[in-house]
Amino acid sequence: MKTILELLTEKTAAAFEAAGYDSALGRVTVSNRPDLCEYQCNGAMAGAKQYKKAPFAIAQEVAEKLLECDAFSSVEALPPGFLNLKIKEDFLSSYLLDCAKSEKMGLNLPDSALKIIIDYGGPNVAKPLHVGHLRSAVIGEAVKRLCRFCGHEVIGDIHLGDWGLQMGLIIHELSLRKPELPYFDPAFDGEYPAEAPFTLSELEEIYPAASAKSKEDEEYKAAAMNATYRLQHGDRGCLALWQHIMNLSKTDLKKNYDKLNVSFELWNGESDVDSLIPALIERLDATGLLYESEGAKVIDVKEESDTKEMPPCMILKSDGASLYATTDLATLVMRMDETDPDRIIYVVDKRQQMHFDQVFRVAKKTGIVPEKTELKFIGFGTMNGKDGKAFKTREGGVMRLETLLGDIKDTMRKKMEENKNASDKDAGYDIDETAQMVSVAALKYADLSNQATKDYVFDMDRFTSFEGNTGPYILYTMVRIKSILKRWQDETGGDPASAILKGARSPQEKDIQMRLAGFNAMMAGAYEELAPHRICAYIYELADSFNSFYHDTKIMAEDNKDVQSGWIALLYLSLKVFESCIDVLGFEAPDRM
Repeated sequence: MKTILELLTEKTAAAFEAAGYDSALGRVTVSNRPDLCEYQCNGAMAGAKQYKKAPFAIAQEVAEKLLECDAFSSVEALPPGFLNLKIKEDFLSSYLLDCAKSEKMGLNLPDSALKIIIDYGGPNVAKPLHVGHLRSAVIGEAVKRLCRFCGHEVIGDIHLGDWGLQMGLIIHELSLRKPELPYFDPAFDGEYPAEAPFTLSELEEIYPAASAKSKEDEEYKAAAMNATYRLQHGDRGCLALWQHIMNLSKTDLKKNYDKLNVSFELWNGESDVDSLIPALIERLDATGLLYESEGAKVIDVKEESDTKEMPPCMILKSDGASLYATTDLATLVMRMDETDPDRIIYVVDKRQQMHFDQVFRVAKKTGIVPEKTELKFIGFGTMNGKDGKAFKTREGGVMRLETLLGDIKDTMRKKMEENKNASDKDAGYDIDETAQMVSVAALKYADLSNQATKDYVFDMDRFTSFEGNTGPYILYTMVRIKSILKRWQDETGGDPASAILKGARSPQEKDIQMRLAGFNAMMAGAYEELAPHRICAYIYELADSFNSFYHDTKIMAEDNKDVQSGWIALLYLSLKVFESCIDVLGFEAPDRM
């Protein structure tokens, strides 16, 4: 289905052609002066040089042709050559009716879906999630849902850090604390216990203690590295302990990601590709691009067009150990063999840009990833405190994500209780469940409304406000719409889905319709740019438009039932668009607040 701008451009292009000018000059855009007009066309100025004619004269001739058009209620030519346009109310409502009948409000879906893998999450096991993991999860989930909404086949992979030195540190520390465990007895050949010899809270204490010791004690670090080596080379006891660590960590990770409405189709980690690394090294060596530099094995990735330093990509350290680049390349080998995706999107801290530039170039140069497969890096900025520095606890430590979620939920509950519009005693209303829902919206919207690459300041008071550009404001608007629709349904017995949209009767109503008409183009643009912040900007403007209409229109007091039914249709369509948008952003709206 064509977007509203494409339709209006067709009309204007035909008018240019009818006036004797190139139809390509008829491109219509949304007006940057909404106080003067709704849409505009500046083609007359572009055509002035081509036709050696004053742009205003061209605009006047085209305006005369456009007066015969069924799409515009007002056409005005203004110096030096602007065409100011206003759309006819009936044309606009007719377009929206067509959108409502089509799949996804007229969004054009691809003839053939792309296979897309999104790499986001990236936590290390045996550690609790902290605020540093937030943006990858929130942005990655939104990008996944956006790609899926636009008709593509999408797989999300958490890409766990589960095979490095942190495993050896935990195993070695455990051997000192509980040497009697069978995992440390080389002669033990029985079945290991099904239950882990530690709890999750113990595990979360063991790792930082072991990490701190390793930084002060070289002998301790060497023993931990030896435990890592034994694990990676199949030691039976180490593998059994590793499996306990994985089981506990995954359960906790899933619990916390669930609270954020974040999920992964794949729970792969570095361990899943460890066995692929020897063959990878042979493959890279066979290309002739892998060479030795100061004992390490590297591949040059610098290109003539580079304006910044681009060092070689290190594949193996001088001691033969692999690195993140090695693991990421092996992961690409696995992904190409198992899925053969058209796109792989990495949602990672922007400070890792160079690392991924190197990995992508090696993957392309060596044929691990064919030219047809796009490798895309989405680098995000940091979430900072009001001091402009990385967000910390009051004590200066890194805040656990679970703690942050709890704090936001408590804040939202207090604000909702102060509102006193509803209480736990109201039938069918669970304030705790609602507070959880609204807190997730507050947190996700606060993050996603910013352009991903930019840092942003986390401001609890502002982000949990029911006013302004916030998640709670969006949800409050949706709840208001739901309340009106329910009241109308209860009073009339009608079905909002069957109400028929009418031509707008006021500027506020027309503004909502124009914004709804722009949904398909907005969503397509958000996908092209992989930019969830465009969806946030859209629903904030839509919410403002609706609330302006609501405050100026007595919907339920309207005596003309035909007019009222048209408004109900408008509210119903608005709600459906809101719901589509917030579903892509990864949160949901309650029925009451």
